Amino acid sequence: MLGALALPVLSATTASAAPVATAATVASYNSCPDLPPLPYEVHAKAVTIRSEATTKSTALGVLYRSHKFTVHKKSGNWLYITDKTTGVNGWVSGTYVYRDVRMCLS
Repeated sequence: MLGALALPVLSATTASAAPVATAATVASYNSCPDLPPLPYEVHAKAVTIRSEATTKSTALGVLYRSHKFTVHKKSGNWLYITDKTTGVNGWVSGTYVYRDVRMCLS
């Protein structure tokens, strides 16, 4: 035997859990029927707009961090978008973009 390691015994107290939100509770916080959906935004340094939903397709343009755009449809992890600045339509990888969210409290 090489040796033994003695560890102190720790006592743990039971933590009280926060109330669990139900689907109805979450829906009431997230529903903002009178507000339009928020745009998508680039969160990487840059993302390439492509002619098809594949990295091997022709590059049509580049969007840089914080650039906002509209998504028309999805195919797997790819988003078909319109660049609001240039009007270019094409595909971007969903890995590098996100959609802003808002929480509406009533």
